[in-house]
Order: sequence, then C-alpha cells, then structure tokens
Amino acid sequence: MVPALRYLVGACGRARGGFAGGFLGACGSASGRPRPLCGGGRSASTSSFDIVIVGGGIVGLASARALILRHPSLSIGVLEKEKDLAVHQTGHNSGVIHSGIYYKPESLKAKLCVQGAALLYEYCQQKGISYKQCGKLIVAVEQEEIPRLQALYERGLQNGIQGLRLIQQEDIKKKEPYCRGLMAIDCPHTGIVDYRQVALSFAQDFQEAGGSVLTNFEVKDIEMAKESPSRSIDGMQYPIVIKNTKGEEIRCQYVVTCAGLYSDRISELSGCTPDPRIVPFRGDYLLLKPEKCYLVKGNIYPVPDSRFPFLGVHFTPRMDGSIWLGPNAVLAFKREGYRPFDFSATDVMDIIINRGPAGVRAQALDRDGNLVEDFVFDAGVGNIGNRVLHVRNAPSPAATSSLAISGMIADEVQQRFEL
Repeated sequence: MVPALRYLVGACGRARGGFAGGFLGACGSASGRPRPLCGGGRSASTSSFDIVIVGGGIVGLASARALILRHPSLSIGVLEKEKDLAVHQTGHNSGVIHSGIYYKPESLKAKLCVQGAALLYEYCQQKGISYKQCGKLIVAVEQEEIPRLQALYERGLQNGIQGLRLIQQEDIKKKEPYCRGLMAIDCPHTGIVDYRQVALSFAQDFQEAGGSVLTNFEVKDIEMAKESPSRSIDGMQYPIVIKNTKGEEIRCQYVVTCAGLYSDRISELSGCTPDPRIVPFRGDYLLLKPEKCYLVKGNIYPVPDSRFPFLGVHFTPRMDGSIWLGPNAVLAFKREGYRPFDFSATDVMDIIINRGPAGVRAQALDRDGNLVEDFVFDAGVGNIGNRVLHVRNAPSPAATSSLAISGMIADEVQQRFEL
C-alpha cells in the first residue's frame, strides 16, 4: 500500500442504513431511471463493471479518469444520485486554486495541494479551460498578527511554494490599491477557476476513454452477492452488488467511494466504520456591488487565527467578474442545506451525536469531537472491506488537489486490488 495513506480500518461486516451521495447527465429519459451521460461509455442496461466509483463530484470524476487512463481494458463506472454531476461541494465553492501555504509541512494536504495546483493549471491550459492566476495577499492589519504572518511565510517555503514574498505597506498598495495593511504575504500562484467546468471536463475525458456515468442512481445498499445470478455468464466475477433506492442494482469487482458530504454514511453502509463523522456547516458569502468590483484585483485574505479551523472572511474574485466576500460558518441542519432554513432530522441527529468546537466550517470529526485536519482514506477488512476504498475526508483544498489525489487513489487501487 501507499505508505502516505492514513487508514481507519473498521470491522467490516454487514451494515444498515441509507446513503445519498454524489453529484451531470446531459441526456437520458425523463423517467428518473439511471442513465449514462451522452457520448462514450456503456449503456444503462449494462450491469457489471470491474470498478465502480460512487460519487460524481470533482474527486470522484478525477479518480475515474485517472483509473481508466491507466487501465483502459477495465470496465469502470461512476454512480451519481443527482441528475447532473458536480452540483454539491464542487459546484458550491469559492473557486480558488490554492497554493498550499496553510497546511502542515509533510501533510497530505500540503503535498497534494502543491502538486495538484501545478497539475490543474497545466490541465486547464491543455483543455482551454479559462482560469486566472490573479494571486493572493494575506494581510496583517494589526501588529500582533505579524509574527503569525511570518510563521506562515516560513511554512509556505517549507511546502515548496514558489514566488512567495513578504511585502510592506508600499508594495501592498501596488498590488491592491484599495487594501491597507502593515505587512502581507504575496502569493502569486494562487488563482481562480470554475471547478464545475473542470469536473465536467474530467467526466468527458472519462467517457471518451470508454467509461460510463450513471446518474439518478442513489445508492442504498452495498453487499456481497449471495449467489450467481441466473443466466449470468459473469458468474461470481462481479461479487459486489450495489443497489439504488429504486431497487435496481449494479455488480462490480471493486468499489471506490468519493461521497463527500455522505462519506461517513456510505462507509457504514458497506460495513466499515462510520468515523470520522461529517458535520455540515454552511458558509455564506456577500457580493460586492458591480460598480465596486474595481476595489479588488486578486484574492485578499486575513492572517489565519490558529484558534479557529478556517481561513477567515476574505475577498475572492470570480470568473464572471463578481467579487465574493465571505464565508461565515453556520451550522447547517441538512447536508445539502444551501438555504438558511433547509432541514433534515437525520442530519441534525448526526450533528448532535458528534459535537465539535463552535464556529467551525464543514469538517469531519473523530469520535472525540476533534477536527480531522488531513485527508483520510479508509479501507476495511472482510469480504466487502477488502474490495472497497473510501475517500473519507477530502475538504478544501480537495478541488485544487483533485488531480494529485486521483493519482494517489489510482496507485492505491492498483496495489490494493492487484490490478
């Protein structure tokens, strides 16, 4: 196995529960049946795959793309509960291409973010996807923030981020004429992009290489086949059965789950540990008035406060020319709760059971209520566990890191499942 992977190995047997995980279908019938996207891949009637990826967000699609490019002879499918891809976390973020400055040196977050940003810029260039390398200033406005800013600068250097500079007030004004501060880190490799556009490009690559995407497939159960299906020439070649909420099923040899907001539930569904639990927090943004957007040229961030597990309210330019200010972090009472009064009793019960520090944004928590700071990949034991790899905690900067994460997942799948 890849040594860098952190594993939470659960006692995998059968488990109860339901799952709603995942994220574009451009075609298909209006009946709500599972459907493949247009162009390439298997038909919806195909029920067997060598590998199935559960979840059609940017990490799931990047992983599917990496696997099929590396193993073109394998049949690989992506299952997505929505009618479209990348509509949840991938489609609801600030669009920042992070540099990797914030993360603990030698952590997966640091390594994968630095690698992923470079790969993402290269990919967008190759595919003609619009992006802006507009840079970022991390600005100290109080004297007491300067030591933290200098420590952050040193961390960035340890993480191998190119082009970092500590700048004074005069240079701050040159970079951002309407920004005032005592000192700042100039991070020129930070950028912005439309991550949903990137994710859909990954899906297109995947399908053009022969992969299949089935939307409207909400996974309800994952189990080992009890017996070979009648009239099946595959026999027990595909021993895992994945059933959806409509009673339809897909068979496969191996499963990779990239379920985002539902990663704990899908893990438990497959018989593995539900920990770390996902606690959803909603981040709200404000928009600058269009006539005031000239005030901000690039990303402007505060110096992060180590007492809080988020980066603080910041200005972020968007690809459409608008400027966002935010986010805050408020407890969401539904895992897909994008509106203030969205509510799910099931999700609220999960939150109450797994309390964490106040004021945190969306984040996985361990059994003691501690924030899980790094990416977590989980594999189990037993018949199902030996055939499943779970991506359990992939918060920001997962979108930036998606190509690097997908390469690591492809490495682990190849080694773990002996492809």
